[in-house]
Amino acid sequence: MKMKRNRTGYYIKEGFSSIFTHGFMSFASVCIIIAFLIIMGSFVLLSANINDLIGVLEDENVVLAIIDENLSDEEARGIETQILRIPNVSTAEFIHRQDALYSFIGRHENPNIFSDIDYTVTRHRFVVYVHNVELIAQTQDDLLGVQGVARVNANLQVAQGLVTFRRVVNVISVVIIAVLLSISLFIMTNTIKLATFERREEIAIMRMVGATNSFIRWPFVYEGFILGGSGALAAFASLWALYRLVATRVVTFEAGFVSVIPFANVSLPLFVVFVAIGLGVGAGGSGIALNKYLKV
Repeated sequence: MKMKRNRTGYYIKEGFSSIFTHGFMSFASVCIIIAFLIIMGSFVLLSANINDLIGVLEDENVVLAIIDENLSDEEARGIETQILRIPNVSTAEFIHRQDALYSFIGRHENPNIFSDIDYTVTRHRFVVYVHNVELIAQTQDDLLGVQGVARVNANLQVAQGLVTFRRVVNVISVVIIAVLLSISLFIMTNTIKLATFERREEIAIMRMVGATNSFIRWPFVYEGFILGGSGALAAFASLWALYRLVATRVVTFEAGFVSVIPFANVSLPLFVVFVAIGLGVGAGGSGIALNKYLKV
């Protein structure tokens, strides 16, 4: 156990020593990781905010169920129970025909022209909110099947547009992140290969004196861990500061319905992903770069 601890200490010491010995290459590797993670994190945050905005728009994309005009107030209100039984219905708000008329009049610049209209010309209605906007067409059919519902108004084109837009945003984000990850790993591997090439004689000597592949490899792996972890922490801090700056500007400009989600909502999963990718790219790049020199 003591020998294992001593060996681990040696690996870490050699990893740190190599970082400072090859300062420029180490700096380049860290910068590559930082740049990749900031770009990737920016797309993740952009996608998260777009999805949040789409969610807000989805909540406003309601279905209007118009009730049969021959039903009394009590009978119209009683339909709510049947509407709530529909699987995709979240909530249903009953709108009395008189309130519906007042709401209609209030949207016009000159409400006086409607002063002689009796509220009985309008109908009771339910404003129906759904769980999943993708199922809004099916929900419309289900509402039409409820006895007492005369007509259903649902903006299917807007709903479908929101669904399509969200899918496109998610696909583009995944593709961009995958491409950036591949490029980052490629550049990181080649950067470490250059550093390894400078130390090829050192590696050859270690092999000549009987050092095992794992003994040679682990200092480089720890070096990759250190570089990747440092890059991940620096990238996370930089992205946090950048996001707060952008969020402050959005609030300052009061961009209407546009808002940004708090960084705290995504900070923990983003931090875990950053550290995992940083350590993985750093150690993976080191391991790949060493393969050439560890072949018998």
